[in-house]
Amino acid sequence: MKKYVLILIVLILGSCTSISKHNEQRTSFVSPEKLKEDIDFTYSKLKEMHPKLYWYISKKDLDYKFDSLKQTIDKPLTPIQFYFKLQPIIATIREGHLSLRIPRKKYTQKEIKTLERKKPMFSRFEYYIGNDHLYIIENKDSIQNIKPGTEILSVNDIPVPELMKKYKTLISSDGFNSTFQPYFLKDVFFNFYTAENGFVDSTTIETLYNGQRKKYTLTRESKSKTELKKDKEQEKRDQEKKLNDYVAFSNSYNRNFKFLDKDSTVAYIKVKSFSREYSNKFYKETFEKIKNAKSSYLVIDVRNNYGGSLDEINNLYSYLAPEPYVLIKPSQVTSKLTPLRTNYFRKSKPFEYALKSIFYPSYLFGQTFSTYKKDGKVYYKMKADKPTKPNKNAFNGKVFVLINGGSFSASSIITSKLKNDKRVVLVGEETGGANDGTVAGFYSYQKLPNSKIKLPIGLLLVQPNINFTNTYRGVIPDVTVTESMQDIIEKKDPQLDWIISEIKKEKENPNK
Repeated sequence: MKKYVLILIVLILGSCTSISKHNEQRTSFVSPEKLKEDIDFTYSKLKEMHPKLYWYISKKDLDYKFDSLKQTIDKPLTPIQFYFKLQPIIATIREGHLSLRIPRKKYTQKEIKTLERKKPMFSRFEYYIGNDHLYIIENKDSIQNIKPGTEILSVNDIPVPELMKKYKTLISSDGFNSTFQPYFLKDVFFNFYTAENGFVDSTTIETLYNGQRKKYTLTRESKSKTELKKDKEQEKRDQEKKLNDYVAFSNSYNRNFKFLDKDSTVAYIKVKSFSREYSNKFYKETFEKIKNAKSSYLVIDVRNNYGGSLDEINNLYSYLAPEPYVLIKPSQVTSKLTPLRTNYFRKSKPFEYALKSIFYPSYLFGQTFSTYKKDGKVYYKMKADKPTKPNKNAFNGKVFVLINGGSFSASSIITSKLKNDKRVVLVGEETGGANDGTVAGFYSYQKLPNSKIKLPIGLLLVQPNINFTNTYRGVIPDVTVTESMQDIIEKKDPQLDWIISEIKKEKENPNK
């Protein structure tokens, strides 16, 4: 027993030392020569592992950008400073999944517990970005009575336009659509700010509302005993929470189902993320209810859905397909060795590491035989590129799908396929993800040797089984309906309203 206690103490001390070393390195200066080595390392790894590097940018142009960046590195930089130099170059590749991880400060377990006992500072608001302006559209806890529609002009005296200009260069969608950035930036704006400035106990923001400027000091308040108890209750997952994929952080569900009318003729499914967890059971029960209700219409809402599991969207498609189908084309990788570059032991705790070690030979065997070669190219074996039969409870009525700029990755794959097969009517805005596919699947997590910045590289070219548009754009809706900031504040939904109105017209004039 004493030996186990000693090992535990050694692991804890090692963890604390590792955190301290990471935080020290994060703010230490790296010489220009070493940073240039990191730039070369980055580009070489991208060329080695990324299966479609020059999809949206030519090799000549990307060569020039990396070479030009090296010319600008003429003095030592911290990893954070270097991140803001290198990530904008990565973003010009226009692959939304491809991004450096911003060097963040690490915290000890004690520090994490202290933070958990405090309320967040920025995530207690919901935000909206329009024309490069940042607005608060929801004040969840009525903090200082800040009104929805209030514009944030500055954060700790740094003008928001200055931050916006800086952070926008860090984000890219897949291809050349312009819809993704505002949706994603509103969600990560203060993540970037916090990564730069750390967790602080107070922040001053200057705002504008109805022509009146005002300053507020936001504080990281301690949670009450009641709030801490509520947090613990939210973490408990009953059957309903599991089925609908409850997210404690946002106190909401990833999946929702309901009927939009009293006679159950219009079914509505909202999916915020294709997390896969309990999804098979959710769709099985949901489509059984739809079938039993003899619904004529189905609305699927994937707005603000950043994607997720291919298996989940393949399963969902089986409930919409009138005949056997193939969801995606064979997924290309750069070589037969690519599947072995996926960092099997990444983020494993000591016990997990030991457990994974037992199964590592099986993993190695499986990955070694997971590829095949055809026409001089290497492909990874995927379930979703095989013929799939429609589910016995597949819906045969009319389907509408709601999309917007926050529909990314797997959301774009399934909507692109549905549009190509003329199975649905797409309503809303152009998706943030590309119509013709993306590079993601699984990743190789590289670490730049000198700055220690992490670079996850997607290894699979995933493309829907469609006739490609080659437009370098997102999935274009059949009917474009936009929503304004005021719509969101007033909880109006013009996109869903259009569908309901269209269904009403069809019911009133069934022969048209």
